[in-house]
Amino acid sequence: MDFESKVISREISEILWETEKTVSTAESCTGGRIGEAIIAVPGASKYFKGGIISYIDEIKENLLGVDHQLLEEKTAVCEEVAIAMVKGACKALNTDYAVSATGFAGPTGGTKEIPVGTIWLAAGSPEHVMTLKVEEDHGRDINLAIATNKAMELFLAFLKEENAPRPVREG
Repeated sequence: MDFESKVISREISEILWETEKTVSTAESCTGGRIGEAIIAVPGASKYFKGGIISYIDEIKENLLGVDHQLLEEKTAVCEEVAIAMVKGACKALNTDYAVSATGFAGPTGGTKEIPVGTIWLAAGSPEHVMTLKVEEDHGRDINLAIATNKAMELFLAFLKEENAPRPVREG
């Protein structure tokens, strides 16, 4: 894991420790790499409950509750599925937050409409989810490293937004 990723993991850890919130993962193409990045910081067992590696649609449906019709109509590589995976992981693993990834890491699997290198990331809670689309193909290993790092950045941005001080209104 590179230095930048360790810094991000540490920041995530600090926020989750302070807020006493929990997180899980729902990963398809990243195959557990996001979970690995989260647990890189000692003490992660206080806030990381686990992850579901849903490499095929059957697992996305049965364990994460992703709608069959959505998978049929839009494929697993879309923003809506990434969002559903976050919500499904929060429910299945009883966590406050979740991070998800679904896409085509390569070298095969892409289509004309959804080329290799397209990976949808999502991070959030059942009530609020942020998403990010990664679209460049740099080869499988680099695609997965980029997706993992971007997922961690997205989750950190979500946590900072979620835990930002709210302005006090008078009157």
